[in-house]
Amino acid sequence: MEPPPESPTLPFLRWAGSKRQHASLLASYWNQSYRRYVEPFLGSGVLYFHLCPPRALLGDVNRDLIATFRQVKANPIAVSRILHSFQRGSQAYYRLRSHNGDVLRPSQKAARFIYLNRFCFNGIYRTNSRGVFNVPYGGERSGPLPSAAHLKASSRSLAVARLAVADFETLLDEVRQGDFVYMDPPYSVRARRTFAEYYPSGFTPEDVKRLRAVLMRLDRKGIPFLLTYADSHEARSLSRGFATRIVTTRRNVAGFIGDRRRAREVIVSNAPPA
Repeated sequence: MEPPPESPTLPFLRWAGSKRQHASLLASYWNQSYRRYVEPFLGSGVLYFHLCPPRALLGDVNRDLIATFRQVKANPIAVSRILHSFQRGSQAYYRLRSHNGDVLRPSQKAARFIYLNRFCFNGIYRTNSRGVFNVPYGGERSGPLPSAAHLKASSRSLAVARLAVADFETLLDEVRQGDFVYMDPPYSVRARRTFAEYYPSGFTPEDVKRLRAVLMRLDRKGIPFLLTYADSHEARSLSRGFATRIVTTRRNVAGFIGDRRRAREVIVSNAPPA
């Protein structure tokens, strides 16, 4: 097994709500004495790739996402070769989006996922009631596809990680002393619409209650955690009794430069920055 890279690796996926703007700040909560990094809402894995921890447990309820990470970990060259064989442009995007991914080989499915993620609107992952990805084409401004070298670097970073398809509560039942937990869940905010649906029901108010209970359990066990969430009534209910910090981030929900806006997010932790 190759050792993980010593310098941060950029995520190979785009992701709505990504914490890339605040990766360095979030990384300050990591302590070199921690033995394992645990992340139950993986998304693009911004903080994981920034930290390059010695061991990790990474999970998400999105099966296609985890399958893609597993293929990049195991077969980065095969994924890259297929990824760069796809044609570009709106027609090619919709043709590939309409293709039945269930009949593809794992490396083909991973390449398709990365391609659609790269060129979809704002890196949103959303499915319809049948679980079919339905985000429209976002144009060519989203940057180039990840190179073979990029996917190989991602593979090296993922060599120390176990990847699991799991609900966050199930995954966090596995934490133990020496672990550090980072959580960036989909937002469930009553006051405004959010754009991070993984499935038709989204992240519900009931899930927010479950997450609060998980935070309390982690704290009782002495497990350090870090949570990021949109500044909202829900964030205040989650953060009650824990240290908080407000940061601003630039969002581009509408897809046009003129519609970018500043949003406030809350950083919650039961352990101070290192």
